[in-house]
Amino acid sequence: MLLHKSDPLTIFNPEESENLGAVFYDTGISAGFPAPAEDFSQQRLSLDNELVKNKEATFYARVSGQSMIGAGLDDNDLLVIDRSLQPSHNKIAVCFLDGEFTVKRLKVDNEGIWLKPENPNYPIIRITDANDFVIWGIVTNVIKKV
Repeated sequence: MLLHKSDPLTIFNPEESENLGAVFYDTGISAGFPAPAEDFSQQRLSLDNELVKNKEATFYARVSGQSMIGAGLDDNDLLVIDRSLQPSHNKIAVCFLDGEFTVKRLKVDNEGIWLKPENPNYPIIRITDANDFVIWGIVTNVIKKV
């Protein structure tokens, strides 16, 4: 059975941050031929406004480890996690499993629930009644450093 815990996990709450936003140039930055500089129009952009659909149910957490590199989630990436989204097959979820937090892809079939890493060096985890298991939220975005 897929569960949502009602108490929020406070890693970083978007509502607690000032929502000033950074400077945003409202034009595409060309990855091909250069674009004329005069085409840029400047305004303010808040990443919370772009990445967070439900502020009351959204939090951020940092990835630790390599088990999800095949899904583009690398060590130290920042995840945007929405607790209001329904967990379902093939979604990437942040879960609490037997006293530890983990991020994995959900596999739901007639045989049960599985947590599938996106790295062949890590095993698939089958969830049983013996596990202390809660789905904290669904990953909606990842923020990377380059």
